Amino acid sequence: MSARETALTALHAQLAAALLARNPAPLVLRGETVPQRLPPGGLVVVRDGDTVQETAILSPLAFAIEHRAEVEVTVSGATPAARTALLDALLVDIGAAITADRTLGGAVEWTQPGSPEFQDVEFEGAVAARAALVPVTLWFTVAGSSLA
Repeated sequence: MSARETALTALHAQLAAALLARNPAPLVLRGETVPQRLPPGGLVVVRDGDTVQETAILSPLAFAIEHRAEVEVTVSGATPAARTALLDALLVDIGAAITADRTLGGAVEWTQPGSPEFQDVEFEGAVAARAALVPVTLWFTVAGSSLA
């Protein structure tokens, strides 16, 4: 498995484990489409994102990689206040999960969550939802090839 895939898998696993303690727990997925119905605890989807920067390190050849994944959080609720409160609580827990182990169990050298972007989401015939997209930067080093 590549270092990138290892890092993304570790991010997903860490978020899934940390958010499992919530009641009700959100559904934590990786790279999936949003289901038609949101679970009561919300939905967290880890998106693969993009490599932002590759810096070559010579002798021996290695690459310092900066990869930006995205964590998409979507919640529903009867009122705007309820949606905002649930989303805020999930974002706090996501931040705490990442900062509790910034190396993601040794999969990366450092993980840094960024500031979320918010949006209100409406689906025809469904309850309104509120969403946030959180960039999560993963730094890791690979030997030989930036594809490793």
